[in-house]
Amino acid sequence: MLYLLPLSVSCRVPGSPPAPRSRRFLDPGGGRGVGDGLGGVRVFRRRALRGTDVRSNTSSSSSRKGRHDDARHDGGYGDDGDAGALLASVRRLLLSGSAQDDAAEGEAEEDEQGQFPKRWAIVFLCFSAFLLCNMDRVNMSIAILPMSAEFGWNPQTVGLIQSSFFWGYLLTQIAGGIWADTVGGKTVLGFGVIWWSIATALTPFAAKLGLPFLLVTRAFMGVGEGVAMPAMNNILSKWVPVSERSRSLALVYSGMYLGSVTGLAFSPLLIHNFGWPSVFYSFGSLGVFWFSTWASKAYSSPLEDPGISAEEKKLITSQTTGGEPVKEIPWGLILSKPPVWALIVSHFCHNWGTFILLTWMPTYYNQVLKFNLTESGLFCVLPWLTMAVSANFGGWIADTLVSRGLSVTTVRKIMQSIGFLGPAFFLTQLSHIDSPAMAVLCMACSQGTDAFSQSGLYSNHQDIGPRYAGVLLGLSNTAGVLAGVFGTAATGYILQHGSWDDVFKVSVVLYLVGTLVWNLFSTGNACQKKEKRQRGIEAWLQILEMLKVSQFRSKMA
Repeated sequence: MLYLLPLSVSCRVPGSPPAPRSRRFLDPGGGRGVGDGLGGVRVFRRRALRGTDVRSNTSSSSSRKGRHDDARHDGGYGDDGDAGALLASVRRLLLSGSAQDDAAEGEAEEDEQGQFPKRWAIVFLCFSAFLLCNMDRVNMSIAILPMSAEFGWNPQTVGLIQSSFFWGYLLTQIAGGIWADTVGGKTVLGFGVIWWSIATALTPFAAKLGLPFLLVTRAFMGVGEGVAMPAMNNILSKWVPVSERSRSLALVYSGMYLGSVTGLAFSPLLIHNFGWPSVFYSFGSLGVFWFSTWASKAYSSPLEDPGISAEEKKLITSQTTGGEPVKEIPWGLILSKPPVWALIVSHFCHNWGTFILLTWMPTYYNQVLKFNLTESGLFCVLPWLTMAVSANFGGWIADTLVSRGLSVTTVRKIMQSIGFLGPAFFLTQLSHIDSPAMAVLCMACSQGTDAFSQSGLYSNHQDIGPRYAGVLLGLSNTAGVLAGVFGTAATGYILQHGSWDDVFKVSVVLYLVGTLVWNLFSTGNACQKKEKRQRGIEAWLQILEMLKVSQFRSKMA
């Protein structure tokens, strides 16, 4: 039970001021005897030793001499001053550990300047996987037009084909998270990409065999894409330090946005020159090339990578869990925590508005703004580009704020509040705008501010439960997908009985609900790092040993 001793250990980003006292969530540690992520429930009391003040490296080094002199004055170092000497030794022990850690991390950063960090190679591979993900997802929205003409599909059949993707996508959200957390993110993400790529390439054959075969193929494609986000979240929770978390996630998710742009841009060209099957053959084959690189270069964690430098590995593991895959998922504990439900509810509210805009935007441009179909398609690309840029800009802002000492909780709440209130504001302006150009600008701004959510709720899974990041993403994204399904259907019902203003009002209300829930119940605090807890245990063991020596000397005197 040494891990329950009243030792003050701060969980902070190296080089930043100590984090303010705030509500801790759950222990992400994976070491023996020091906690086990969400299942560990190792709560550490934030009480410092009397007379001990654990501060940042700067303050500790500047005040060490004064404290040393105080201890000498209080008790001396002779046989009659063992208490003062003991206290001074404890102070030096605790303070020197933090200083050594910071110095080591600083040296690691200096050594890394001469080579490309391996963690960012992993991030780029995840980015390219999500680029392919949305390329393969949106190509059907273009190819369905010539396919419908060839096979004589009516609108109801087209809707069935489009929705069949979500059958498999919903099925594997939570399952993919469990698999990634227990087996490892490399295996799961690699499986997902090769699975959906094969399903994409087989789509023309399935369509020619008949509608049932096509529906099954599209559902299989959803199975592969459904595991991608939980697996990616698991990998980055082990590879990316907290000080780089926002910008790395923003880059990966911007791959989805750019994938939509790429798919929408190249699909018409391929169809026009080579026929609609060429879209599926060419896009599906890209996944095979990606998989060959992923299989040879990627690892689930830096601890498994033999090619990573010792300095970078130490830097990463000092700020991440980086441990072995978990063996059991503590569902009762996970679902009992308010921050988890804040993620689920907020993800639902966020995706309701996002999926409505992205699904119904061409219709809005055509019916309300009177754009033709070609113009609607071109303007649909603009929000995706805006989201790609603003997501990376928001990630840079978030990481900068964290590195300058602002608590992770505060940063997550600020970024997600922008992600909620920004779209809500711009949607309320649409009813007062008559100019098509201003309406398109409002749409772009709405989606641009929406992308700040990548540094808010999408980064929060790794904050509150790094060892179970895949499961947490699976839970919240399931709610997000359901919001897209229900929201898309509800929009059609509202338009049949009301107007576009009513559609936007529902989205605005949900954005406000999400803002309230997020700011009341979310947290960005991960619990103490395994290494610092272990150092605390070792410190207490040395203290006990010193007490024994002191008692022995007293008896001898």
